[in-house]
Amino acid sequence: MFSHVMVGADDVEEAKRFYDAIQQALGHKSGVMDEKGRCFYLSDTGVFAISKPIDGEAASCANGGTIGFAATSSDAIDEWHKAGLENGGTACEEPPGIRSGRTGDMYLAYLRDPAGNKICALHRMK
Repeated sequence: MFSHVMVGADDVEEAKRFYDAIQQALGHKSGVMDEKGRCFYLSDTGVFAISKPIDGEAASCANGGTIGFAATSSDAIDEWHKAGLENGGTACEEPPGIRSGRTGDMYLAYLRDPAGNKICALHRMK
């Protein structure tokens, strides 16, 4: 459904350090910088990117927005959360754990990246 997701950051290098750590915890490679100073994480299922805002204004997070990253296990999510906290992220929402709902049980963890964007890692439990 989605081709890519891009978030804004005033300090792309700081954001790259954070996202390299959490993406590696989920089994992905480090981001690749392009000639415009943007960072891209490429996968078979889509692209995640970081960029300074094109309009030259300060980056800001979307109030009410969350970007979710798929994970293969609850252990991977725990590593993701730990890596995020160790690399400039801050905890938000409830601690990592199981959430039950109409769509089934999920293991979730939430963070805010160094620019304030709200992200999560999700593993659908069977």
